[in-house]
Amino acid sequence: MTRLILLLIIVIGLGTHTIAQKNTNDEDALFIRKIYDQALTDGQAYPWLEHLTTSIGGRLAGSPQAAAAVEYTKQMLDTLGLDSVWLQPCMVPHWVRGEAEQVRIVNSDQVGTVELNALALGNSVGSGKYGVTAEVVEVKSLDELDKLGRTVEGKIVFFNRPMNPKQIRTFNAYGGAVDQRGSGPSRAGRYGAVAALVRSMTTKHDDVPHTGGTFYEPGDPQIPAVAISTNDANLLSRLVEKEPVRVFVRTMCQMYEKKQSYNVVGEIRGSEKPEEIILVGGHLDSWDVGQGAHDDGAGCVQSMDVMYHIKQLGYQPKRTIRCVLFMNEENGLAGGRAYADISNANNEFHMAAIESDAGGFSPRGFRADADKTVFNKKFKQVTQWLPLLEPYGLRFDKGGSGADIGPLKSQKGLLFGLAPDSQRYFDYHHTHEDLIGAVNQRELELGAAAMTSLVYLLDKYGVE
Repeated sequence: MTRLILLLIIVIGLGTHTIAQKNTNDEDALFIRKIYDQALTDGQAYPWLEHLTTSIGGRLAGSPQAAAAVEYTKQMLDTLGLDSVWLQPCMVPHWVRGEAEQVRIVNSDQVGTVELNALALGNSVGSGKYGVTAEVVEVKSLDELDKLGRTVEGKIVFFNRPMNPKQIRTFNAYGGAVDQRGSGPSRAGRYGAVAALVRSMTTKHDDVPHTGGTFYEPGDPQIPAVAISTNDANLLSRLVEKEPVRVFVRTMCQMYEKKQSYNVVGEIRGSEKPEEIILVGGHLDSWDVGQGAHDDGAGCVQSMDVMYHIKQLGYQPKRTIRCVLFMNEENGLAGGRAYADISNANNEFHMAAIESDAGGFSPRGFRADADKTVFNKKFKQVTQWLPLLEPYGLRFDKGGSGADIGPLKSQKGLLFGLAPDSQRYFDYHHTHEDLIGAVNQRELELGAAAMTSLVYLLDKYGVE
């Protein structure tokens, strides 16, 4: 009889736990549904993005447009009824493109003189007003350049490794090719080259050049660095294979003294555990060409929209929810580093951080990262929420988060990157075509809803 009573107690207890768990899941599912309803009927992300892109435009760090974006987004956050909104200083590079680039093939027997579609790479030095003309040497990798060594002296090194079209996730293809843009020109200067040409970072074959940052190693001679479109890269490659080809490069870009700029920060203070911070953010700067709509105006306005939705839904978070719009991700990462330095100095703990910097396309889920000593345990906890997120087409994947929140990894919180569909992102990335018209309002709003939903779950349950 005693055993029977104990068995009944256990069964009743398990049943009560199951009912309680179901009620909790139902409560969460209903609230997440409210988040999506709010985002898809009353989202502010798209109107904010319209102003950021069409009234302000490209927002390269150190530019008047970047300063205007700081002021505008601070004013918008000030209207949301947050507990605090402030500017966080950071010193940023001040690079100016100058006059339009001129890049042309000057001596081909097959095609004569041909103008190439080109953009100087960010941080590149200029050629001077008379430009440089030299024979082109094509390489597909930094290792190939190293093997050539000083044989490239006095020549233009042409980096022509395409993004791998076999990669389903185009960010993996980008990661497999971007080293030639980031460090190739510096390496070419080390061996005596007079300029560098780099194939644009996209799988698309078109006439649109893609800019992006290049970085000179201390001690390496600084040479002009220019990206050319994929169609022009293919043309140049075919010509170089058949005959010596000389190219003229003229750029008038220049790096000035660093300028003070700001991260824009707003927060809702937690009611129970304010010392645990959940960050949402994107980078406010963009390249000077185009409007920086997908990269990364979309991520900024989605992060702002998270704060808007939390206030509109009347949700009082247990933990501190903080929106950070970082400055200078594109050509220096000064904002992300300054934020982490200040946070560490203040002994803050970011329990979680979510960055949106992959475009305003339909969200597919989140990529997660953390210090290796805590990652597996924390990642396992959040995957328990998948039944609540899968109805919205969301999943969790391991690996990657965001460049701006990466410096927070030492705090041992869980870092996320919003992962939208990536197939078209590199059609627009760092080009004059990254315009508001390339962003679909509904897809942008779905991304904001996905971020708000994850913030809600992180805040309610925490991650230990």
